[in-house]
Amino acid sequence: MPSETHEKTTKNRKNGQNPLSKGAIALNFRALALLFCHYPKVIASRLTCVAWTALAPYVGIYFSARVIEALTGARDPQTLWRLVLATLLAAAVVSIVSALLVRWRDNSSSGMYGAYYLVEQLFAEKLLDMDFAAVDDTKTHELLSEIRQSQNSAGWGLFRVVSDVETLVSSLFSLLGGITLTVSLFTARVPESAGGYTVLNHPLFALAVVALLLGVTCLSPLLSNKADSFWARNVGNHNLANRLYGHFGWLGHRKELATDVRIYRQDLLCDKHTHNKEDTFGSAGPFARYARGPMGLYGAASAAVSVVFSGAVYLFVCLKAWAGAFGIGMVTQYIAAITKVAGGVSSLVSAAGSMKNNAAFLRQVFDFFDIPNSMCRGCLPLPQKQNGGYEVEFRDVSFRYPGSETYALRHVSMTFRGGERLAVVGQNGSGKTTFIKLLCRLYDPTEGVILLDGKDIRDYRYEEYMKIFSVVFQDFRLFALPLGENVAAGMAYDSARVTDCLQKAGFGERLAKLPEGPATWLYKDLCKEGVDVSGGEAQKIAIARALYKNAPFLILDEPTAALDPLAEAEIYEKLSDIVEDRTAVYISHRLSSCKFCDEILVFDGGAVVQKGTHAQLLADERGKYSELWHAQAQYYAR
Repeated sequence: MPSETHEKTTKNRKNGQNPLSKGAIALNFRALALLFCHYPKVIASRLTCVAWTALAPYVGIYFSARVIEALTGARDPQTLWRLVLATLLAAAVVSIVSALLVRWRDNSSSGMYGAYYLVEQLFAEKLLDMDFAAVDDTKTHELLSEIRQSQNSAGWGLFRVVSDVETLVSSLFSLLGGITLTVSLFTARVPESAGGYTVLNHPLFALAVVALLLGVTCLSPLLSNKADSFWARNVGNHNLANRLYGHFGWLGHRKELATDVRIYRQDLLCDKHTHNKEDTFGSAGPFARYARGPMGLYGAASAAVSVVFSGAVYLFVCLKAWAGAFGIGMVTQYIAAITKVAGGVSSLVSAAGSMKNNAAFLRQVFDFFDIPNSMCRGCLPLPQKQNGGYEVEFRDVSFRYPGSETYALRHVSMTFRGGERLAVVGQNGSGKTTFIKLLCRLYDPTEGVILLDGKDIRDYRYEEYMKIFSVVFQDFRLFALPLGENVAAGMAYDSARVTDCLQKAGFGERLAKLPEGPATWLYKDLCKEGVDVSGGEAQKIAIARALYKNAPFLILDEPTAALDPLAEAEIYEKLSDIVEDRTAVYISHRLSSCKFCDEILVFDGGAVVQKGTHAQLLADERGKYSELWHAQAQYYAR
């Protein structure tokens, strides 16, 4: 579970250990398989493109060497013409193939913001498929937050897999082409007339040179990876610093905080994070010390080794050319090819090091993707009925939230029939919202059973069961999209139906003033002509969204909390028109709404302590409902 993963990862980092020193290859290729399974064309086109890009330069190197050899050798005009034409033809073919591959890659990735989109869509799909109990678990979001912090700070996790594999494929094909053009460097023999230079023909000398070149080539990226490992080992501090900067560094940009920031000078709270030189990225902070110490030394050593390699390559090739093993044309081929081979080896080692450093972050990613679903999804088809035709029964239902020892609901038993208006009232924390979450199967009961038309709701197909509910949650959200898309919860919508739902929800007067009606954009995040709506107007839009779905059950959690008394009265006057023949459930602190309901459930301490009509409950002067009613009424009776 997420909590165990979080604790394990935190413990490993505190001990300065890499929790995944083994299995890095398996993790990286599992990640690649995951990406390929979801986006086969994207991954295939990108890898093909980088492979071709790695091989293409060798075509130019080969023909250029032939042309230079012909110019410095026999200088035969016909041979030169053939070589020049072949070079031009090869360049044209390379350009055409490159253009076609780039077009394939771009078309396959059309509408996607590189690897970032691929990764974020996978996270979104997992969250939508996950049991709501896991989605609602704080530990799940802590784990996902750590994954995203690592991804955004240094590109760790799935985000890095694509670039690492591209580097790996590019390196392998670069090596393949380079080795093909450099084999003859070691097989070309120095003539016996060269005297002492004939030692260059000895197999052991060739092996020694290859070993030196490989050693120097591998050493440079190893040193570079060693420098990068300081970032991976200190990712906890790195992520914390980014979180602090992400919050305090952008405090002044958040419109919803502007009034408090101005009145209370909350900008001064940022000083300790923005002006402290000993913070993570400060000039006296830990990463500055690493840069001046081991991390900087490893980076400098890596650059120095690269220079040594270049010198060794030039020395060996020039010695063999000086001794007469080959001409000047081949010198250009070998220098260019062996430099690319070195680059390929260096990239290969670098990619391997990056994959190893990334393994710990991939473990976190797969800890998230491996969160299991334990909720029964059912197999029975849901009976198809007209609106309000279902009967619901709670039979001795009790519920505890995961990880809690306290019951949020205890021994709840009740029945309500299709077409009824049910009110659910009670003080904060009395179990009202939990009751709705169980009804909608966001959670399953810890004890007892919920029945729909006499059958356990867990036996019905989960997706079908969810479709029979339209809910306006207290913490609903609207998107910075056109009004019609917000109401329809989709890009395609019936404009007339959207208008009808908005009018029923009391938004008709404002709708008439909008410049483009349902096509008007909400907010200015994505459209400068977008309009802002008040909290009450947003609540009306959310009610319209619930009406547009046209589900048999309409559930309103504090549907008028953001409305003024007049707007609230208007909503309740239109209640019958809004609900029509649906089964309606209201959660409300304002008991005046209960007058319109067929039955009222009064919750207290997780139990149903009263049920009945408004008149029946008010008649019980010692009951909880009467207590709540008179507590509210006293402010209006004066």
